[in-house]
Amino acid sequence: MRILFFLLLTVFNAVMLHWFREDPGWRLLEPYVWETDAFREMKLGTEVLGTDYETLAALMLKNDFDLTALSREEIPGDESFLSGLISGLLPWKETAFYKLADAYKTVLTDLKYFPVPSSCRSDTPDVTYEDSWQQARTYGGERGHEGCDIMGMERGRGFYPVISASDGVVEKKGWLEQGGWRLGIRSPSGAYLYYAHLYSYAEGIEEGASVRAGQLLGFMGDSGYGKEENTVGNFAVHLHFGIYVKTEHFDELSVNPYWILKGLENNRLVFDF
Repeated sequence: MRILFFLLLTVFNAVMLHWFREDPGWRLLEPYVWETDAFREMKLGTEVLGTDYETLAALMLKNDFDLTALSREEIPGDESFLSGLISGLLPWKETAFYKLADAYKTVLTDLKYFPVPSSCRSDTPDVTYEDSWQQARTYGGERGHEGCDIMGMERGRGFYPVISASDGVVEKKGWLEQGGWRLGIRSPSGAYLYYAHLYSYAEGIEEGASVRAGQLLGFMGDSGYGKEENTVGNFAVHLHFGIYVKTEHFDELSVNPYWILKGLENNRLVFDF
């Protein structure tokens, strides 16, 4: 019996070693992986938006949560890829995998438009942005940046329109010391979209109101970083765009919007401003 046990243990170890060598990404599939920095960084690349969420989760695991260099030709188009990866998973790993896929669905499924439209006027300078995820911020205490700043260029507060990136319901409206005049919109799938440092709100934007993707929310400003309402001028005009999800351990867990915005650039509305 002891010999049989050691034989079975040897075979099991050999199979597991082969599995890990072939698919090292599955080692990253730990409990609550959707709460880790690897998930939150959202290194999606511009080619994977629109990919089904289970395939997206599998690709992330296979590529150490970084798809920024993945080409469209490298995205599998058949179900055998996914079934081959999932087959043989331990039950808890299979549960974790589907929760990871569902987390991507929560974040991405309702997003339709880049939150600042393009202008039809040739003399209007376009906005700019960069990946500033978790960069140091000091106002109100040391902290990491939980969003992406979309910068207005050569124009003052109230010039650039801000639109809703998704359908949703306005949950929060009003002044925050750090965020200035802000809006918080809950998408149908559960993501919380945060629009901060606004100059003004569009008509009809009130808490409890439903909004549609592409609807005007207000105008970009420089409000915030002040205890008094209407504090402006402490930084350049910009929109701080944030995305938050609720998980088992966090009511509001931020994820990096940068690569999501890069993908949404292909879906920009055009306004006259």
